Amino acid sequence: MCEYCGCQSLASIDELTREHDEVVRLISHLRPARQEGGAARMAEVAREIVAVLGPHTQVEELGLFPALAGDFSEQIAALEAEHRRIEAVLDEAADGATPSDPAWPDRLMEVMAVLRDHILKEQDGVFPAALANLSTEEWEAVEAVRTEAGGALSRPAA
Repeated sequence: MCEYCGCQSLASIDELTREHDEVVRLISHLRPARQEGGAARMAEVAREIVAVLGPHTQVEELGLFPALAGDFSEQIAALEAEHRRIEAVLDEAADGATPSDPAWPDRLMEVMAVLRDHILKEQDGVFPAALANLSTEEWEAVEAVRTEAGGALSRPAA
């Protein structure tokens, strides 16, 4: 993951990066979950992923992306479209449900590959672009969204 531009020195980017790391860790649990418990266990892991991605996506879409959309509209639109695609598959396991569609486990694995690539785009493109382009006021707006959205991970002690 990105460590060369210094963007992780900002609390907002550091937190988004830690959430990415947690999502990647959870994705790694899906193959064993499929072998051990099938779709039901995969659905449990999917809900764990959603718990991290929910507030994370809010911070990106309501804070970070609007600040970058003027200069990077096509890229931001593509990332938001990927969010919708990923959410659609994860949402099938919402509310404790185990998807009954026998193709869901394969769709979940496919969309998790999309998510891994998506994370790399954000880490290597969006975060450095944000560091270079956002004003103090825009960073404050991102932080305000984070405060409103919360997060699944605790913040590290300062």
